[in-house]
Amino acid sequence: MDKSLLLELPILLCCFRALSGSLSKRKDAIEMVQCRMCHLQFPGENCSRGRGICTAGTEEACMVGRISKRDGTPWLTFKDCLKNCADVKGIKWSVYFVSFSCCRSHDLCNEDL
Repeated sequence: MDKSLLLELPILLCCFRALSGSLSKRKDAIEMVQCRMCHLQFPGENCSRGRGICTAGTEEACMVGRISKRDGTPWLTFKDCLKNCADVKGIKWSVYFVSFSCCRSHDLCNEDL
């Protein structure tokens, strides 16, 4: 590896560390948020398994996962706290499509997704 790149690496890491530290100390940064939890909910029904509330830490978010059939008909919904959550739509999984929606704006924000 080029020596100049090796010398620049600690500087780059210090910059990331400084930026992440300054962002986490902002007054408006939400460190923990409560999320609705339901591990199993079929369309038109109440939560049938895993109902409750979880607490998402700094690296987590509230999440809603939806599984639908090929024709777009909803099949199953689940809600929870998820580390490194990312919004994704339409991941093919066998004969189903899976979508994830994430939020951290306020407590129980995944009730609105």
